[in-house]
Amino acid sequence: MISRTKPDVSAEQIQTMFDNACLGKIKSYSKLGDGEYNAVFDVVTDMGKYVLKVSPLDKTGILTYEQDMMRGEVFWYAQVRTHTDVKVPYVYYKDFSHTVFPSDYFIMERMDGEQLNNAKLSAEEQRWCNEEIARITAKFHKVSNDKFGYLQNGLYDNWYLALKSMIENLIQDIERTGRHTRRGKKLLFYAEKYKDILKNVPASMVNCDLWYGNILCVKNEDSLKLIIIDPERTFWGDCMFDFANLEFDKMLDKKETTLSAYNKIAKTTVNCSKEEMIRFAFGIGYLALVQEAEKYYRYTPHHFGWWRNVLSCMFLYKNSFKILNRGLK
Repeated sequence: MISRTKPDVSAEQIQTMFDNACLGKIKSYSKLGDGEYNAVFDVVTDMGKYVLKVSPLDKTGILTYEQDMMRGEVFWYAQVRTHTDVKVPYVYYKDFSHTVFPSDYFIMERMDGEQLNNAKLSAEEQRWCNEEIARITAKFHKVSNDKFGYLQNGLYDNWYLALKSMIENLIQDIERTGRHTRRGKKLLFYAEKYKDILKNVPASMVNCDLWYGNILCVKNEDSLKLIIIDPERTFWGDCMFDFANLEFDKMLDKKETTLSAYNKIAKTTVNCSKEEMIRFAFGIGYLALVQEAEKYYRYTPHHFGWWRNVLSCMFLYKNSFKILNRGLK
């Protein structure tokens, strides 16, 4: 896949990174994963197997919330390991000094398994995976904070202020490309309209990117295990935003598999109240705005990703505005 942000990294530079980390001499390395943002390498040294992740060099071609996002990713890995029993890779080494390489990078544990979107599963196994993702999400949401927003963009005292800033940043990102977003400004209008609801939302650890490509599946003869990777887009905010990606093509009140598993262990159950539906609508609307902005920064109209995002945005915006327009009626 063609990427506008992934940096080129030479074998010599990779070896220097591993020398600094005292993780051995490189025996082999190869590019890894389907991601479109960072450069990721599968690295084997005489000391073990690792994953090297390197952030973009040019910050002019990335979205506002993506600035220094890798530093947040390392933080969120630590949060998950400290506060939950969810399996994530261990980070062996991080370097944000730009002395060895002119952008941030870190080295982490190489996990077994294949990305869930590539795994061959039976219908029963697929259902278990969806339930397990819901349980993992509930565990994430038990981790709380008294501030809101992306670490890299500054935190706010309530969710309304954080979400308003997040939406405004994406609108400005789009405008920097010479385009305009009527739907983004409409979402901002609704944030003002429902600010009393948003101000009362508690802050949870929200992954906001729990799609199958960010989940590894380890399948044995009689068991399945899921491992979460790439928590870089996590923020402190409304837990309802994570439901945007779970059973993606369904609205909140139709996500029966997800809600049943989630509510069994959740700190606060989700009952699809009118206020929860409004909060969910902001979640899918915000995801649509992210995808709209990414379209301009990642792709051209000749790229599959452009049209994938166009169709996804249409679906998400339509359903978001339908709920927000209906309101508390």
